[in-house]
Amino acid sequence: MSWDGYLDNCSAQSQDHIVRCCIISLDGGSVWNTTTHAKALKITPAEGAKIAKAFKDKNFSSFMSTGIYVEGQKFQFLREVEGKVMLGKKKGLGFVSFQSSKQAIICAFGSEDKQQGNANKGLSVVGDYLESVGY
Repeated sequence: MSWDGYLDNCSAQSQDHIVRCCIISLDGGSVWNTTTHAKALKITPAEGAKIAKAFKDKNFSSFMSTGIYVEGQKFQFLREVEGKVMLGKKKGLGFVSFQSSKQAIICAFGSEDKQQGNANKGLSVVGDYLESVGY
Protein backbone atom coordinates (compact mmCIF):
# COMPACT_ATOMS: atom_id res chain seq x y z
CA MET A 1 0.00 0.00 0.00
CA SER A 2 1.36 3.42 -0.92
CA TRP A 3 0.65 6.15 1.58
CA ASP A 4 1.82 8.89 -0.81
CA GLY A 5 -1.59 9.08 -2.49
CA TYR A 6 -3.08 10.18 0.81
CA LEU A 7 -0.75 13.21 0.82
CA ASP A 8 -2.12 14.31 -2.56
CA ASN A 9 -5.69 13.68 -1.41
CA CYS A 10 -5.16 15.59 1.82
CA SER A 11 -3.80 18.61 -0.06
CA ALA A 12 -6.61 18.47 -2.64
CA GLN A 13 -9.29 18.17 0.07
CA SER A 14 -7.82 21.28 1.73
CA GLN A 15 -8.12 23.22 -1.54
CA ASP A 16 -4.30 23.36 -1.58
CA HIS A 17 -4.05 25.12 1.79
CA ILE A 18 -1.70 22.32 2.87
CA VAL A 19 1.83 22.93 1.59
CA ARG A 20 3.42 19.76 3.02
CA CYS A 21 2.04 16.82 4.98
CA CYS A 22 2.88 13.34 6.21
CA ILE A 23 1.35 10.37 7.95
CA ILE A 24 3.02 8.98 11.05
CA SER A 25 2.29 5.98 13.23
CA LEU A 26 0.35 6.58 16.43
CA ASP A 27 2.59 3.91 17.91
CA GLY A 28 6.06 5.49 17.94
CA GLY A 29 5.75 8.21 15.31
CA SER A 30 7.49 6.55 12.36
CA VAL A 31 6.71 8.09 8.96
CA TRP A 32 4.53 5.92 6.70
CA ASN A 33 4.83 7.86 3.43
CA THR A 34 7.99 8.30 1.37
CA THR A 35 10.08 11.37 2.16
CA THR A 36 10.76 11.94 -1.54
CA HIS A 37 7.15 12.87 -2.31
CA ALA A 38 6.86 16.50 -3.49
CA LYS A 39 4.48 17.37 -0.63
CA ALA A 40 6.22 15.32 2.08
CA LEU A 41 6.57 17.01 5.45
CA LYS A 42 9.93 15.87 6.82
CA ILE A 43 9.29 15.27 10.51
CA THR A 44 12.36 13.96 12.31
CA PRO A 45 12.15 10.68 14.25
CA ALA A 46 12.36 12.59 17.56
CA GLU A 47 9.60 15.02 16.51
CA GLY A 48 7.39 12.14 15.33
CA ALA A 49 7.93 10.19 18.55
CA LYS A 50 6.99 13.18 20.73
CA ILE A 51 3.87 13.95 18.68
CA ALA A 52 2.78 10.29 18.70
CA LYS A 53 3.29 9.96 22.45
CA ALA A 54 1.15 13.05 23.11
CA PHE A 55 -1.69 11.70 20.96
CA LYS A 56 -1.42 8.18 22.35
CA ASP A 57 -1.46 9.47 25.97
CA LYS A 58 -3.91 12.28 25.12
CA ASN A 59 -1.59 14.59 27.05
CA PHE A 60 -0.47 17.73 25.22
CA SER A 61 0.92 19.62 28.22
CA SER A 62 4.54 19.40 27.05
CA PHE A 63 3.63 21.28 23.87
CA MET A 64 1.93 23.98 25.92
CA SER A 65 5.20 24.83 27.64
CA THR A 66 7.83 24.06 24.97
CA GLY A 67 5.97 24.43 21.67
CA ILE A 68 5.56 21.97 18.81
CA TYR A 69 8.68 21.18 16.76
CA VAL A 70 8.24 20.24 13.11
CA GLU A 71 11.13 20.16 10.63
CA GLY A 72 13.26 21.80 13.33
CA GLN A 73 10.94 24.82 13.57
CA LYS A 74 9.19 25.74 16.82
CA PHE A 75 5.47 26.44 16.52
CA GLN A 76 3.36 27.94 19.30
CA PHE A 77 0.82 25.46 20.65
CA LEU A 78 -2.69 26.82 20.06
CA ARG A 79 -4.98 24.06 21.29
CA GLU A 80 -6.00 20.44 21.14
CA VAL A 81 -9.50 19.18 20.52
CA GLU A 82 -10.80 16.02 22.20
CA GLY A 83 -7.37 14.36 22.04
CA LYS A 84 -7.72 13.95 18.25
CA VAL A 85 -6.63 17.32 16.85
CA MET A 86 -3.70 19.61 17.69
CA LEU A 87 -3.01 23.05 16.21
CA GLY A 88 0.03 25.32 16.22
CA LYS A 89 1.36 28.44 14.49
CA LYS A 90 4.54 30.41 13.96
CA LYS A 91 4.26 34.07 13.03
CA GLY A 92 5.99 34.76 9.75
CA LEU A 93 6.08 31.07 8.79
CA GLY A 94 2.64 29.48 9.00
CA PHE A 95 0.77 26.78 10.88
CA VAL A 96 0.81 23.09 11.71
CA SER A 97 -2.25 20.89 12.14
CA PHE A 98 -2.52 17.28 13.26
CA GLN A 99 -5.38 14.78 13.35
CA SER A 100 -5.23 11.26 14.72
CA SER A 101 -7.08 8.14 13.67
CA LYS A 102 -6.97 4.64 15.20
CA GLN A 103 -3.38 3.94 14.11
CA ALA A 104 -2.08 7.10 12.43
CA ILE A 105 -1.59 10.84 12.75
CA ILE A 106 -1.91 13.05 9.70
CA CYS A 107 0.41 16.04 10.03
CA ALA A 108 0.19 19.16 7.87
CA PHE A 109 2.03 22.44 7.37
CA GLY A 110 0.58 25.50 5.68
CA SER A 111 2.35 28.77 4.95
CA GLU A 112 1.18 32.06 6.40
CA ASP A 113 -0.80 32.90 3.24
CA LYS A 114 -2.91 29.74 3.64
CA GLN A 115 -6.00 29.14 5.82
CA GLN A 116 -5.64 26.68 8.70
CA GLY A 117 -9.38 25.99 8.69
CA ASN A 118 -9.25 24.74 5.10
CA ALA A 119 -6.21 22.62 5.91
CA ASN A 120 -8.07 21.10 8.85
CA LYS A 121 -10.92 20.10 6.51
CA GLY A 122 -8.42 18.18 4.37
CA LEU A 123 -7.00 16.46 7.44
CA SER A 124 -10.48 15.58 8.61
CA VAL A 125 -11.46 13.94 5.31
CA VAL A 126 -8.33 11.77 5.23
CA GLY A 127 -8.33 11.11 8.99
CA ASP A 128 -11.99 10.07 9.02
CA TYR A 129 -11.42 7.79 6.03
CA LEU A 130 -8.41 6.10 7.65
CA GLU A 131 -10.43 5.65 10.83
CA SER A 132 -13.31 4.08 8.86
CA VAL A 133 -10.98 1.43 7.34
CA GLY A 134 -9.28 0.58 10.62
CA TYR A 135 -6.23 2.81 10.38
